[in-house]
Amino acid sequence: MEIITLREGESFIKLSQALKKAAVVDSGAEAKMRIRLGEIAVNGETEDRPGRKLVHGDIVKAGNRTFEIHA
Repeated sequence: MEIITLREGESFIKLSQALKKAAVVDSGAEAKMRIRLGEIAVNGETEDRPGRKLVHGDIVKAGNRTFEIHA
């Protein structure tokens, strides 16, 4: 499992931003498309909101890659 670390002082990261930070996608538009196509899951549930706020402990699955959000 890979780790996505929040910036100092931040309590969350939006799902689309997390996908860009993890280099799963190249752009916000690509992130939104993949999310809306149902290709991304958060904590085991398919997520369709690009603006979903991810917090410490959330787990994101994108294809064969899995990430955990860390503060």
